[in-house]
Amino acid sequence: MTDAKPVLVVGATGHVGGKVVDELLARGKSVRALVRPSSDASKLEAKGVEIARGDMLDLDSLIAAMTGADAVISSAAGYTRRDKRALEIDTEGNTNLAIAAHRAGVRRFVLVSILTADQTPGVPHFWHKKLTEDKLEALEVPFVALRPGAFLDQVTRMGGDPFEKKRLTWFGTKTIPLTFVLTSDLAGYLAAAVDADVADGERIDIGWDRPVSMQEVADIASTFAGGPVSVRSVPAWFVNGLGAVMGPFVPMVKDMSSMLGWFETGRYVADTTRQAEVFGPVPTPEDAVARFAGSLGH
Repeated sequence: MTDAKPVLVVGATGHVGGKVVDELLARGKSVRALVRPSSDASKLEAKGVEIARGDMLDLDSLIAAMTGADAVISSAAGYTRRDKRALEIDTEGNTNLAIAAHRAGVRRFVLVSILTADQTPGVPHFWHKKLTEDKLEALEVPFVALRPGAFLDQVTRMGGDPFEKKRLTWFGTKTIPLTFVLTSDLAGYLAAAVDADVADGERIDIGWDRPVSMQEVADIASTFAGGPVSVRSVPAWFVNGLGAVMGPFVPMVKDMSSMLGWFETGRYVADTTRQAEVFGPVPTPEDAVARFAGSLGH
């Protein structure tokens, strides 16, 4: 039996959003997905998901999609999907989501934000999440923002299966610790956040029980790869130079360079105290890497 009023998922056709849909359905939630008119929604429809056609840059379509919804989960991000309208989506689009949620009167808005977003005005796509949090707060939308670290299962698959290839590719210094998450874990927390006992406006860091460097990830991964896993590191100075040269023409490159520069400071680290209180035991790096390996058949 499913809950009568649906949870609207914005970004449901993406990597995180798709997992959020599955988590909600597993919890007996009725799910509605915002899908752009040009996108294929057949896989979502096959799961029994209600489809609301709309676009983040079309405020009226967002209000229509949220009308009658109990809650909203937004994992949409122009930056990560490399959309040609990335900047508009991450600024105007997120502002539209906040306005629509205010007008539709949703009970709770769950936002996928970014760890340390409030400390990084020099990293555009981080800062845009912070501004979205602020907009939701200014409009008095009941919201909770989850701030995850870097997605291990995405950043380590550049070039293929890292356990099979016994190699990880990384940009910057491989010995600097930072916070990682698994997409599947974040999806579970997002689904749980719809009904979690949290105060309006909470920002919750999401990660593991300690930060780890990419070299430490490789050392742990070696256990499941049948041999040592190496780290192929692209120097930070090279990435910075690329950002300086290409930034005026390809803003995303400059944005990425700024993000990697922030990683180099060693301050991309989560305080998972509240995560543990709300969602239960925080994963260890060893457990997370083991589950990641298992998902790839190792």
